[in-house]
Amino acid sequence: MSTTSPAIPIVYTEEVREALHEGRPVVALESNGITHGLTYPHNAETAHRVEAAVRKGGSVPATICIEDGAIRIGMTERDIERFASESGIPKVSSRDLPIVLARGGRGATTVASSLVAAELAGITFFSSAGFGGVHRGAETTMDISSDLIQLTRSKVAVVCAGAKMILDLRLTMEYLETQCVPVISHGSDDFPAFYCASSGVKAPHRIDDEDLIAKVVATGHPGGVVVTTPPREEDAVDAAEAEAAIADALRRATRDGVAGQGLTKYLMHAVDRATGGRTAQANMAVLISTAEVGGRLAAAYARHRTTHS
Repeated sequence: MSTTSPAIPIVYTEEVREALHEGRPVVALESNGITHGLTYPHNAETAHRVEAAVRKGGSVPATICIEDGAIRIGMTERDIERFASESGIPKVSSRDLPIVLARGGRGATTVASSLVAAELAGITFFSSAGFGGVHRGAETTMDISSDLIQLTRSKVAVVCAGAKMILDLRLTMEYLETQCVPVISHGSDDFPAFYCASSGVKAPHRIDDEDLIAKVVATGHPGGVVVTTPPREEDAVDAAEAEAAIADALRRATRDGVAGQGLTKYLMHAVDRATGGRTAQANMAVLISTAEVGGRLAAAYARHRTTHS
């Protein structure tokens, strides 16, 4: 066990520990998708495919979870199977992290808590399908994801397909600009919307050269850097179709009195039903394709550090 401070025990798998010690590229991954995404065994299969994609990109995957009061950096195949098949494992955001650790419990990490864990572990790159943002109607509800706050605090590069279409993506981009979070689009001019290729919002910077992106991350920006990559053309869902399904789902949510923490899950399931399951399939595909890009970028960053050390 490696401990960064007496209060925060961190346990590494042997593979991840050796990779970090040797300066080889590592990509952090969240575990929330295993416990709160697909049903078993599809959740376990997807987690293995995501890790394989990171390896294909040239890096070592480090799926993060909480167990026995410790942050675990890297999950074994047995760990993934346990988390995928057991019910009742809570979702742990950065707000909940100190409580769960102090109680000696376990949990699945979100984007926000994974960023905290990745920085503590010395991992520079984190991959996810997408991060949370400013919710529609946030001007009255103040519903803003903690992912955005954590992006300003953790020096970790987040490789993703943007943010979910169910959010207010223009306000999300405004928030990122206000908080001085660099946003780079890789392979597209636009900020993508998770399973949609474009949110309709132009990205402030487009950089397709992966070595240059590595150089940007290496400049030492005080917070996180967001690097977006759109879903592959064959995996993407039509934005107009998704928007129509979201608008209908929002009307139903208002009618049913769904709000707060339950709204995102409600909307995601409703949109998936409206598209005949295609958004769930696209979600899985984006997790995998984004992980491969994350693996390549982490490898480029490792090469840059070796060259300039």
